[in-house]
Amino acid sequence: MTTSHVKRAFKYRFYPTDAQAAELSRTFGCVRKVYNLALAARTEAWARQERVNYNQTSAMLTAWKKTEELAYLNEVSSVPLQQALRNLQGAFTHFFGKRAKYPRFKSRKKSRKSAEYTTSAFRFRDGELRLAKMSEPLNMVWSRPLPEGSSPSTVTVSQDAAGRWFVSLLCDDPSVKHLPTTDAAVGIDAGLDHLLTLSTGEKIANARHERRDRAALAKAQRKLAKKAKGDGANRAKARRKVARIHARIADRRRDALHKITTRLVRENQTLVIENLTVRNMVKNRKLARAIGDAAWSQFRSMLEYKAQWYGREVITVDRWFPSSKLCSTCGALQDKMPLHVRTWTCDSCGTTHDRDVNAAKNLLAAGRAVAACGAGVRPQRSSPGGQSAMKQEISRREP
Repeated sequence: MTTSHVKRAFKYRFYPTDAQAAELSRTFGCVRKVYNLALAARTEAWARQERVNYNQTSAMLTAWKKTEELAYLNEVSSVPLQQALRNLQGAFTHFFGKRAKYPRFKSRKKSRKSAEYTTSAFRFRDGELRLAKMSEPLNMVWSRPLPEGSSPSTVTVSQDAAGRWFVSLLCDDPSVKHLPTTDAAVGIDAGLDHLLTLSTGEKIANARHERRDRAALAKAQRKLAKKAKGDGANRAKARRKVARIHARIADRRRDALHKITTRLVRENQTLVIENLTVRNMVKNRKLARAIGDAAWSQFRSMLEYKAQWYGREVITVDRWFPSSKLCSTCGALQDKMPLHVRTWTCDSCGTTHDRDVNAAKNLLAAGRAVAACGAGVRPQRSSPGGQSAMKQEISRREP
C-alpha cells in the first residue's frame, strides 16, 4: 500500500465569548472591505488594459491602513487581510484560465463570513487554539480528534447564515493510505426516484431531505416575508430561522453522501459515472427542486477526492451516451424510451431490463472502454433516436 500525502480540513463547531464574537465580526467586515477594494482597483486597471497582481494589492493595503478613513483596518489581525488578497489572486487566476467567471464583490448580507489565519496568526497547543488579537482560546467542540502528531497549517473561522460558528483546521493526515487493489468495478446511474442505481442491481434510496422539512421551511419563509424589510431585529430573527432549516437539510444530505461515497470507494477499484451537466438540467423548472436536493455535483466531488485519497479511479462517461436506450446484453439501440417505461424488453434479444440497472450496466461497459482505449464514449449519431439522448437523460430522472 502507498501512503497518500494529503491535506485534510477538520471542521469543528465552537462557541465564542461576546468579545471573541465581536472581534471576529470586525475581522469578517475588514476582510470583505479589503477584498472589495482590491477587486475595484484591479477592475479599474482591467478597464485600462492593465493588470494588477497580488504584490501590488498588498502595497495598496499598506497605504490604505495609513489613511484616516481606513485606519480601522489596523485593529484586526493583518494575516486574514493578506489572505483575502491571495484568495482574490486565486479567483483571477481561475478567471484567466477560463475556469470561472469574473470575480464578484462580496455582499455584507449574502457573502460567506470567514477569515483565514496562517501559522503566524494563531497558536495551537495542547488542544487549545488561540487566534491573533485574542487572549482566550476558542471554546471548541472536539467531535473527533486530529490525526496523531499533526498540527494545523491554516485555520479558517466562519459563521454560517444560521449564526453557527465553525473553525476549520487544515492538517497533513498520514492516516490516509491507498487501499489494496481490487478487481471490483461498478457503474453508477444517478436518478431521482432512486438516488443511485448500481450495475450490481443495488438501488440506493433517495432520502429527499428537502421534502422532509418542506412544510416547516415554507412556514418559516412565509413569516420572513411578512417582516418589514430592513435591518430590524425581528426580520433578522426570522431570517436565521429559515437559515437553520436550510442548514439542517444540508447537514443531513452531506452526512448521507459521505457515507455512500466512502462505501463505494472502499468496495470498488473503478467507479464509472455519467458526466451530467447539472447547471443545465436545473433549468427544467419541474425538476429543479428535486435535482438540487439530490446534490449530484456534491456526490461526484466527494467520490473524486476520496478516490484520489484511497488509490481508486473514477471514470466519467460522456453525457450524450444513451445509456437508458441501449441494451446491455446485445447492444441494440431502442428507437424510443418514454419516461413512464421503467422496465422494457429488447426487440433484438428478448432480454427484459430494469431501466436504471440497464443504464448502470451500460455505463460500466462504457467506462471500461474508456479505460482500455482512452477515448470518450459518444452515441451512435446515425442510430434512430440518437439525437434525443439528452432529453432522455433528463426525463429518466423525473420522480
